[in-house]
Amino acid sequence: MTAIIGYIVVLGSILGGYLIAGGNIHMLIQPSEFIIIGGAATGALIVGSPTALLKLIVGGLKSFLSGKTPSKKEYEDLLMLLYELFIKARKNGLLSLENDVENAKESPIFNNYPSVLKNHHLLHFISDNLKVILTGVMQPHELENLMDVDIETAHKEEHLPAHALQKMADGLPAFGIVAAVMGVVITMGMISEPPEVLGHHIGAALVGTFLGVLLAYGIVGPIASSLENIVIFNSFVFKVVKEALVFFVNTPDPKAAIELARRAIPPSARPSFEELEEKLKNIK
Repeated sequence: MTAIIGYIVVLGSILGGYLIAGGNIHMLIQPSEFIIIGGAATGALIVGSPTALLKLIVGGLKSFLSGKTPSKKEYEDLLMLLYELFIKARKNGLLSLENDVENAKESPIFNNYPSVLKNHHLLHFISDNLKVILTGVMQPHELENLMDVDIETAHKEEHLPAHALQKMADGLPAFGIVAAVMGVVITMGMISEPPEVLGHHIGAALVGTFLGVLLAYGIVGPIASSLENIVIFNSFVFKVVKEALVFFVNTPDPKAAIELARRAIPPSARPSFEELEEKLKNIK
């Protein structure tokens, strides 16, 4: 919804100002310019992107359209899930979590928090690292390094679509110039035509430059920026899990581990100490 509102503001401001100045909206409708610029930019993106990256771009565009980032409720669910697991581990030992981590989708604890189950990457991150903890082969600092590597690798991959689209945006003004030059070439072939005909073709050529710049800075560039911000917001949930697990392995105190994890949540979505404390009281 915010993306739609933003695009309405961008296009409304540009077209509104153009019409107020006495512009003819029909002059901006140049299908050939759209085909040249859009087709060339899309083709260049395909050439410069491996198949795996193209799939990530499609997935990234879906994330952009949804505009979804972790909510306060989802962070609360994550903290409460971790707290339940820690309570069970302290009471019955770490090995009591084996069935929960091996079959997370069938675990009564995990099923209490559907928002975590729906986030497959997060679910695997929690389960995989708990499995490592259960093996007992890693020291806490080694576990922390392992999770850092996992988070960093995923973070880099998730940034690739934004980088690819930003490069596409950077190239769009140049493709706009290509379309404009081709329009001038066509115009020069009609140099003997009356001024009104030449004016129409020159105007159409200049639309190419206009479209290239508009698509770069008003359409594609903001998509790349939005994807980058979504990736950053989504990465916080993994840091929350890391802080909780590392602390609990060092000091098996569920409440202290969850409080440290709470502090890793961005302030805009962080539940207060009192809010979380009230919810944790119901977990025994």
